[in-house]
Amino acid sequence: MKKLLVLLLIPFVVGLLGHITDAANRTHVKKLKRTKKCNRCNLSGAKLNGIRLTRARLRGANLRRARLRGAKLRSADLRGANLSRADLRRANLRYARLSRANLSGANLRGANLRGADLRGANLRGAKFRGANLRRAKLKGAKGGNFKGAKGVRRARKR
Repeated sequence: MKKLLVLLLIPFVVGLLGHITDAANRTHVKKLKRTKKCNRCNLSGAKLNGIRLTRARLRGANLRRARLRGAKLRSADLRGANLSRADLRRANLRYARLSRANLSGANLRGANLRGADLRGANLRGAKFRGANLRRAKLKGAKGGNFKGAKGVRRARKR
């Protein structure tokens, strides 16, 4: 009976620990809000909807599952950042540097990515409906659902 109880509790404890380690570091969130600089910070799951981070430095930051709906990230440095499954709906990422960033599964519907650098980014499963991608640099980017996006050149059928 004890063995059965232990076996049933193991997945629960592992899941709980996974959520604890995947939570945003409060000190990092405060630092970001105060200085707009937080390279390599753990901001996973942070609630940052509507935040003003123009020209912020978030290089290599962990923003996995972060809520950044309507955030002002114009000219922000997000090179190599993990934005997987992040909510970036209607975010202003104009001229943002997102090269080699992980945007897999991110929601970028209605986002402004005009002139953004997405070279080498992982865009698998990312949604761009209604997003503005005019003059965005997409060379080497992998994946992405650009259906309904503005400014993306379609590959010609042969």
